[in-house]
Amino acid sequence: MTAVPRIGNLINGEWHFDGTEREVLHKYTGEVLAIAHDATPAQVTDAVTAARKASESPLNPYQRFEILSKVADAIARDKERLALEVCRESGLTLKDCLGDMDRAVETMRTSAEEAKRITGEMVPIAGAPGFAHRMAFTVRYPVGVVGAITPFNSPLNTVAHKVGPALAAGNAVVVKPSPFTPIAAASLCTMLLEAGLPPGFIGLLLGPGDPVGTSLVDDERVDFFTFTGSTATGKAISARLGMRRGTMECGNVSGTIVCADANVRDAAEQCARGAFRKAGQVCTSVQRLYVHADILEEFLGHLTTAASTLVVGDPEDTATDIGPMISEAAAKRAEEWVNEAVAQGARLIHGGQRDGVAFAPTILTEVPSDARVVCEEIFAPVVSVIPFKDFGEALRVVNDTPYGLQAGIFTRDLNQALEATKRLRVGGVVINSTSSTRADLMPYGGVKDSGYGTEGPKYAAREMTEERLVLLEPAKDGDR
Repeated sequence: MTAVPRIGNLINGEWHFDGTEREVLHKYTGEVLAIAHDATPAQVTDAVTAARKASESPLNPYQRFEILSKVADAIARDKERLALEVCRESGLTLKDCLGDMDRAVETMRTSAEEAKRITGEMVPIAGAPGFAHRMAFTVRYPVGVVGAITPFNSPLNTVAHKVGPALAAGNAVVVKPSPFTPIAAASLCTMLLEAGLPPGFIGLLLGPGDPVGTSLVDDERVDFFTFTGSTATGKAISARLGMRRGTMECGNVSGTIVCADANVRDAAEQCARGAFRKAGQVCTSVQRLYVHADILEEFLGHLTTAASTLVVGDPEDTATDIGPMISEAAAKRAEEWVNEAVAQGARLIHGGQRDGVAFAPTILTEVPSDARVVCEEIFAPVVSVIPFKDFGEALRVVNDTPYGLQAGIFTRDLNQALEATKRLRVGGVVINSTSSTRADLMPYGGVKDSGYGTEGPKYAAREMTEERLVLLEPAKDGDR
């Protein structure tokens, strides 16, 4: 019988296997995939100490480029094994995971390129009275130690989005992945060490947010925090950071508008993918769909057809489109919210069934405006379709939420598209695609309760540096 592998905490290039044991489960079968060891308080301190020491001797930009490029190549070379690893620990379908491996390659490759492009700027100091004889420019330096806390729903690529830019900027980084999905993070750390990253520049701490994440946040030697997860946790981290900086990529109740002039079939098919991929466990997942009343029935027909073709089941089966949710508790919560909405008067068009950890793709209409399925982030394969007649009103209701990550709009009318970009208070407006559309190199981040700061390798690497002004005045001739 094959022994269950163990995952330890990585500190200064060494793996430590003490601390409380935690089973990492196959999210569909319940099989034990690995035994993870939660970090002890002493290990959190040791990991930050190692990172702090490493950060005092930063790698030069070309060294960073070479290491990150090697990791990108390693992910591409081992794509199938890594995808299966992620599929099993996260419950995401093998199809989704193979796509995520391609994305992780691009994330690391783009980070590698950005390591060579971090630059300051000339300051036109000669234009200031009395400064004509001087010169000024800015230089960007690493912040030092970056702490990263990552979620379960993209356990390799999201870690890459934290680690890649942090290393590209010249920092050391300590990662705490979701306790649901530590395997992919450990694999990425291993690849970094094999690529030649000096040991102290990458640390891995396993375990729950409390106490492991809290201890990491509270260590003031961590100069910058990058977090992806719930708004509640993001706010809690922000409150503990004090004057230290960070990037918080938090929740959303994503809205997409479908105007009367849209290509209805295309919009419906895109919205089905945007609502149901990864079992809806994506912060930009299409949760609220505002569809013009003139095309509502046609749109619902296409959306329902698209949903009915999706296969729910074993994520390792290449025919499966929607795998299990991260836990049965998460699936039960989705079921509860849907049933609650129906009891409030919503009409169930499709789905609504739970089978253990799996939840069917679900479409609701006639949803009360105060139902949780449209007011709070459901993080499940559930979409509510709401008709509108007035475009301005549609923009207003998309904005009428504490969140503001991304929004989508389908229209052939350039004026409407531009009006949406002006009036939608979100970090990104996607035209003729859904709120869930993202390329890894683009700037990505929200406003309001969706967080602050920007991801995407170029933008994240810049956030993880400090700008320093250099002001030059010629030395005066004469005696010392």
